[in-house]
Amino acid sequence: MTEQAGVSRTGFTRAAVATLGVTAVLAVLVDQVVKYLSTEHLTEGEPVRVLGGLIYLSLLRNGGAAFSLGSDYTWVFPVITLAVIGWIVWMTRKLRSVPWAISLGLVLGGALGNLSDRLFRAPGPFEGHVVDMISLFTPYGQGFAVFNIADSCLSVGVVLAVLLELTGRQRDGSRAQRPTGKENEKAA
Repeated sequence: MTEQAGVSRTGFTRAAVATLGVTAVLAVLVDQVVKYLSTEHLTEGEPVRVLGGLIYLSLLRNGGAAFSLGSDYTWVFPVITLAVIGWIVWMTRKLRSVPWAISLGLVLGGALGNLSDRLFRAPGPFEGHVVDMISLFTPYGQGFAVFNIADSCLSVGVVLAVLLELTGRQRDGSRAQRPTGKENEKAA
């Protein structure tokens, strides 16, 4: 068995893994820059109205998940994030699909962006509060949770993964075969 150009013997392509890595790094960088700018230029309790009130920039520090759920169990979120990161690393073993690489890169970048807050922000390691700043339609999440770029990356990555699954696209670049009527007749 010969090795094809760009394909390792373990089944992944360098292009797919590179795409995953670049996507994750870009997601983390944008997230961290926006969080830095938010903490430097926004003041808690003073939301900034943008686009006629479609978006409000409302600085919050969130110890929990969406809508501050689980604020008393902040240490759980880094543990879950580390499990997600491990799962993504495991998934790359047979990664040959660039769309899947983008999806997994967005999830990885979002997970790492929020993990860095949990590890390095106050009140301390594994208890750090995530910096959130984007609120839709109303300030401070009165209509929808206040979120950040990492949360957006996670959400878009998961939606993309669901769409890829629903359309039969596999991580190895192949397409899942849909049963034909003849196969259903044979099974009956």
